[in-house]
Amino acid sequence: MKIQSMLRRFTALVAAAAIGSAALTAAGCKSESSTSATGAAKGGKPLKLAFVTNNASEFWKIAAAGVRRYEDEGKVQVDVKMPPTGTTEEQNQIIENLVSQGYNGIAVSAIAPKDQIGVLNKAAAKTKVITFDSDSPTSDRLLYIGTNNYEAGKVLGGQIVKLLPSGGKMAVFVGTLSADNAAQRLKGIEDAVKGKNIEIVDKREDNTDRAKARSNVEDIINARPDLNLVCGLWSYNGPAIAAAIEASGKKGKVLAAVFDEEDGTLKGIETGTIAVTVVQKPFQFGYLSSKWLADLNGATPPTVPADKVVDTGVEIIEKANVADFQKKLADMKK
Repeated sequence: MKIQSMLRRFTALVAAAAIGSAALTAAGCKSESSTSATGAAKGGKPLKLAFVTNNASEFWKIAAAGVRRYEDEGKVQVDVKMPPTGTTEEQNQIIENLVSQGYNGIAVSAIAPKDQIGVLNKAAAKTKVITFDSDSPTSDRLLYIGTNNYEAGKVLGGQIVKLLPSGGKMAVFVGTLSADNAAQRLKGIEDAVKGKNIEIVDKREDNTDRAKARSNVEDIINARPDLNLVCGLWSYNGPAIAAAIEASGKKGKVLAAVFDEEDGTLKGIETGTIAVTVVQKPFQFGYLSSKWLADLNGATPPTVPADKVVDTGVEIIEKANVADFQKKLADMKK
């Protein structure tokens, strides 16, 4: 009887110890799950964020540098995705894949904003979706980060008026006019040159085909001896315009006003082939898009501006300030 009593007492002690251990473990788990860490989604899992461009041009390397900067600061991973040939179908597939892979946030530069509303809305129903560079304002995206493209167009239009004080004829080149950024930039230019005796005689699309971007310019320059100025709306149009003007022997005869800061564009400004470029702030596109996606997934999400827009502004680059700008750009890319 004595032995049986001791056995019963020993069993009770073991059981009590087990219960106590389980309680401590449960308490430990509860404490860990309720602690929010940088770069973690609700529940403690690492954030999965993505930055989806509208093509694979050099321009986006600057934005990618901004993404990497925030990755270091925020201790998160942000995957940069670039549609190889810049088609809507490619971008849609990327977005759909990211959603199916459980990404917590996706930033998109919409190639065809109106046509992609369905895809963006479907993604927004399952994850945080914001836009940058090219907006889709009627979609369910939470926020747009980037240039006010209409105002940027007006800025470049003002520069064109200065270049053609007596008026003249100009042609416009872009990947596709269906993109919101292209349409808004062109509208800004048109409004700025209105009543200044400046006529837009042609508009050519290249569908992000670099060879076509150059041949479009060469075709117009050769077909229109009365042409005074050519204008590029997308980043790679600048280098294409510079190359076409040089090859056609029209440097100094046909002026050029473009957007963005690709190496070929800045070199064109140095040599005088391109008169002016209005640059955006792609580094900020990458940095701010990454930060907003991370913050929107935080325990206390930030308040989105009433107009759902974060305007990053523009800068005018001419021969007088191109060297200083290149130095600044090199520092941002480090």
